[in-house]
Amino acid sequence: MKVLKFGGTSVGSTASLLKVKEIVGRETEPVIVVVSALGGVTNQLLSMTEQALGKDSAYEATLAQLEERHMGIISDVVPGERQQECREFVGEFISMSLGGMLRMLCLNDVPADIVADMRKSIVSCGEILSSAIVTMMLGAVPRYAPGFIKTRRRDGEDVLDKEQTAGLIRKEMGSQLPAVTVTQGFISHDAATDKDTNLGRGGSDFTAALIAAALGADALEIWTDVDGFLSADPRVVPEARLISRLSFAQAEDLCNGGAKVVYYPTIAPVREAGIPTWVKNTFRPESLGTLIGNEMSDEAVAGVTSKDDTVTVVTRTGAHLAGIADQLMRALMADDIALCPVSRTPQSVTFRLMHDDVAQAVRLAHKALLGQG
Repeated sequence: MKVLKFGGTSVGSTASLLKVKEIVGRETEPVIVVVSALGGVTNQLLSMTEQALGKDSAYEATLAQLEERHMGIISDVVPGERQQECREFVGEFISMSLGGMLRMLCLNDVPADIVADMRKSIVSCGEILSSAIVTMMLGAVPRYAPGFIKTRRRDGEDVLDKEQTAGLIRKEMGSQLPAVTVTQGFISHDAATDKDTNLGRGGSDFTAALIAAALGADALEIWTDVDGFLSADPRVVPEARLISRLSFAQAEDLCNGGAKVVYYPTIAPVREAGIPTWVKNTFRPESLGTLIGNEMSDEAVAGVTSKDDTVTVVTRTGAHLAGIADQLMRALMADDIALCPVSRTPQSVTFRLMHDDVAQAVRLAHKALLGQG
């Protein structure tokens, strides 16, 4: 059994959804498909919420556009015998559930605590709509993620209720899986109140990882719009190349340092359960992708990522770890590149430098460690 997660760009158009259908159709064992909202929909939901709160009826035009987009995709990807059912669900959900919440905000003075809850409900609508379309497209069995993804309030934030979530996933999907199951990423319920919550932007990756870990999946595959992890941002370093393999620790360091390929909390559940995790390109499924597992990258410098004005550089582990780190730091400092303190773990060496220095740092690192110019 595998868990396949498809992000917003992967479910954002007719062409991409047909790619999803092709990828899922190749599987011979049961799969659980986790989907994000259609690309751009979450931002539209947030924008409509603000318009409605400002008593601006302009949200109605956006709502109509959102419905038209979803209906158009249904026409293109859902088989004829299931189209009417899908249209009825999507139309009623947009008009009554989503539209009803927006109308309430626009026409009434709603207390702040209720507004906060309604924001979470509104932003959850994108995944509900996309999962309905994907379920009908694939002829799959639907599962409602908030039924088993639970959060609790801690210090004013919604945080995962790890133990309850794992138990509910196993109870919901732990036996006799159908060929294809579809569920939503990102969305959840409060364990105490059953109110709508979410796992944060990027939380669909996290949902998929939690399911894979709880069920002991053979693999987690995160399908997105890039080939995998690259050695650097290609917009900054044109010679950046695909990293074919990363350890869980290296992937965590890169994500924490600013790599947006995978949502940072995703790595912990699959690392603890030892679930091999692939990052692959929906639009180029033949591409090798990046495998995240127990084995580290062969590269002396696994990758360079950026966040705010600093850049994180992660080097590989090995018997000569200290020597590698010292050699790299000497090369960078000799060129007057300022380094923040280095952190070392049994798995990696991580340090930070200013964003403007990254291109030169990468060139110096390859020259120092690989003998390349």
